[in-house]
Amino acid sequence: MVKDARPSRADYYQVLAKALPAKALVVTALGNASYLWAVVHHAPENFYIEDSMGLALPLALGLAVAQPKRRVFVVEGDGAILMHMGALVTVGALRPDNLTVLLIQNGVHAASGGQALTNANLDLAQLARSAGIPHAQNIATPDAFASALAAAAGGPQVLVLSTAPDLEVVRPPIAFDPVQTKHRFMTAIGTPRYIPTLFGGGKFEPV
Repeated sequence: MVKDARPSRADYYQVLAKALPAKALVVTALGNASYLWAVVHHAPENFYIEDSMGLALPLALGLAVAQPKRRVFVVEGDGAILMHMGALVTVGALRPDNLTVLLIQNGVHAASGGQALTNANLDLAQLARSAGIPHAQNIATPDAFASALAAAAGGPQVLVLSTAPDLEVVRPPIAFDPVQTKHRFMTAIGTPRYIPTLFGGGKFEPV
């Protein structure tokens, strides 16, 4: 069996954890994207997506627009971005200065069992540039990733990380509960809790 020479997701995550600015927000996609990030850098400012493939980027884009004074990082997969291409186009239209998109390019749908993508060799950086995001580049090593993070220019940034597939599920250090994740994250960004009612007319808790 030939060993995949590409860096692992963990290699890139170690670099990201060291480079994160204070109060940065991190949104991670489903599966090991979230599980491993919780192992490497669990924090209240993390929003772990569960079972919603392709929706990490739309959420992160909304956060970047709503929280312009914070840096927002999102980890999304190549399969997920192909499912929801409109999100990338919307990033190119809005161009929030504080958004960094990390695309894990491993050529498979890792979270659902490792099925191969229909076009695993697509140039996702070129795709991002075509969508109106000029600061987009392909990254092949953790050192290049560190340099790209340090040299972040104005406008959104898309870094396509060439990554070996990680099909073995990582065990996170915490229980993943979507409601707890939401409330923990809302507290971290200072958003009052919304109290729904059965027939509408919900309200926010007093701050």
